[in-house]
Amino acid sequence: MEPELQLESGPRSVPTERRPTHRRRISIVAPAYNERDCVDELARRLSDIFAQLSDYDFEVFLIENGSSDDTIDKLTAITAADSRFTVLQMSKTFGCDNGMSAGMAHATGDACIIMTADLQDPPELIPTFVTLWEQGYDNVFGIVDRRHGTGPIRRLNSQLYYWLLAKLSDDAVTRNVSDFRLVDRVVYNTANAMPERNRFLRNLIAWTGFRSIGVVYERPERFAGETKTETWRLIRTAVNSLLSSSRVLLRLIPLFGMFLSTAALMGIVGLGINFVLNGVPFPGFGTLLCVQLLTFGIVTFFLGIMAQYVGLIFDEVQGRPQFIVRRTIRDGRAILDGPITTAPNSLT
Repeated sequence: MEPELQLESGPRSVPTERRPTHRRRISIVAPAYNERDCVDELARRLSDIFAQLSDYDFEVFLIENGSSDDTIDKLTAITAADSRFTVLQMSKTFGCDNGMSAGMAHATGDACIIMTADLQDPPELIPTFVTLWEQGYDNVFGIVDRRHGTGPIRRLNSQLYYWLLAKLSDDAVTRNVSDFRLVDRVVYNTANAMPERNRFLRNLIAWTGFRSIGVVYERPERFAGETKTETWRLIRTAVNSLLSSSRVLLRLIPLFGMFLSTAALMGIVGLGINFVLNGVPFPGFGTLLCVQLLTFGIVTFFLGIMAQYVGLIFDEVQGRPQFIVRRTIRDGRAILDGPITTAPNSLT
């Protein structure tokens, strides 16, 4: 399928074509969690792209995100075979977005491509991303038009999630947007400078407001293996991303309180008029009980929303690092041992 282009909504300055004065470097960041069956094919296909884009230098950061299989051994072998590949081994699983943040923190390229290691982000789109970047776009992101290999319930959930995300973020996050993207150095440096702990990169990068364009593509099935994301983890990620992208739900609480107060006042007036005209009505204990239970349920629901926001605040106040790099591996051996929680652009 030929990729389609989609300009991000909202006013954007006209991009200016970049005229490089030096040989440009592109960084690639790819988290891998239990992807032993995919990483070799990923490295092979990336190498093909490097040969195709021979006018650029490449560096690849493969983020080993706390795998329980032998993914780290496969990745180490890849670095021994090709010095352009570096492995950042996390001390535990920090999640996909924090894994991507670790890679961006170490990137040194003029641009950085963010993708996953399961090959559902096809490397063959990279030349299209690079061409648009050279035309002056700072954020070239993928938009998933169709997902192969997923059931109807998963597709429906995805559509509902992206619809809610677009509405709650005032359409700042493009519907069906993917993490698969190319961002200019100024964009990923800006994202690196943001100290947020609960990071949702799709919204974080969109919020920066740099010149953006979308590339519509069909997401293929996994190359091998099965998805490593459990349903509960998807739900938690979805809730955190929705809450970190918007304060709309907090604004709904006082609005709904005003609605209930107005309805209660109207009910009191109506009951008073009915009492004057018709006397005491028949006993309504059951009705009153149901209304009370409904009201308490609504209040508890909104308290739950507030509790989620308080939890996000708690994470930020703790100030713990977004990630911890256990080891940095290059050329088949560890070049840095010990925890790294900052962004040392000193691995070149």
